[in-house]
Amino acid sequence: MVEEVDFKQWRDAGHVARRTLEGIKGEIVAGKTWNEVIDSAERFIRRHGGQAAFPVTISVNDIAAHYTTNHSEDPLEGLDREMIFQNGDLVKLDVGVHIKGALADNAMTIEVGNNGEHTEQIKASMEARDAAIEKMHPGTPWHEIGAMAEQVTKDAGFVPISNLCGHQMKRWNLHAGLSIPMYACGPNNPGFKGVVEEGGVYAIEPFNTTGKAGKIENVSPKGSSNILRVTGDVTIRKALSKGKLKPLGATMARYIEERYHTLPFAERWAYPLLEKPFPEESEESLVRKWNALIKKLTSIRFLEVYPALRDIDGGNVGQYEHTVLVTEGGPEILTVE
Repeated sequence: MVEEVDFKQWRDAGHVARRTLEGIKGEIVAGKTWNEVIDSAERFIRRHGGQAAFPVTISVNDIAAHYTTNHSEDPLEGLDREMIFQNGDLVKLDVGVHIKGALADNAMTIEVGNNGEHTEQIKASMEARDAAIEKMHPGTPWHEIGAMAEQVTKDAGFVPISNLCGHQMKRWNLHAGLSIPMYACGPNNPGFKGVVEEGGVYAIEPFNTTGKAGKIENVSPKGSSNILRVTGDVTIRKALSKGKLKPLGATMARYIEERYHTLPFAERWAYPLLEKPFPEESEESLVRKWNALIKKLTSIRFLEVYPALRDIDGGNVGQYEHTVLVTEGGPEILTVE
């Protein structure tokens, strides 16, 4: 449960998050690059009074989630095409916003070109989200929320992805420990015990797929998403005193922690930091230094890196997401315009 009386900042973050989706979706057109849309969305968030709670992500076709571009726009491992939208692409646009750590997380699925190839899948993912939210009254067991999302998904002829979940959010904490099933996990599943709590803020995001298994897998290498996060488990001062960090590494770590706290951040946001102490270095040398820094910061568990996620069967993936505040009277959707 979020221990707050005034949820104004959460509602404001929700409004900015929704306005960003609605304001940017029209830019997802054939011929435009993924990076252009990501950059435009992140600028939109700042112009409207928010900060990105995580890097804007673009996930196309069988890519399910957790992909953003890096500073040099290198293609995702295994991608046999340019990162340019093509007619018929099924695109998930996922946007998070925070205002002083109060969070909102929402996503939608768009078909490039509006040819109608994915209309039913898009509709199914939206309706599964909305049906799950309707049941979010205080005291409802979590397994019932998941069962409702699965029922709508299967009735439409698609398969729910069972190893992606919704999540609870708390101030400065995007994934606050509680995972929410988006499939029929059953009442005795040990991973999804408990009930919907009044005052809780939750991201509800069912994923569906045209694949058979309903599973996603990590895309190699480990940091393929280009997204990182400060774990909060290691203090810079202690790492420095124990000789685990050199002064420059400690300075970089401190900069990152001060700006992003423990919220996810993009490689392309932090990479330019290296240009200040090494203004004469070549790009090749800077990349080596960056990779060495991230390797060190992850080895001491100051940072963690995330992989991009892909459907295990190569199926097309759909997703819709809202952030919900649970009140005494039921769900209040925060990600509204």
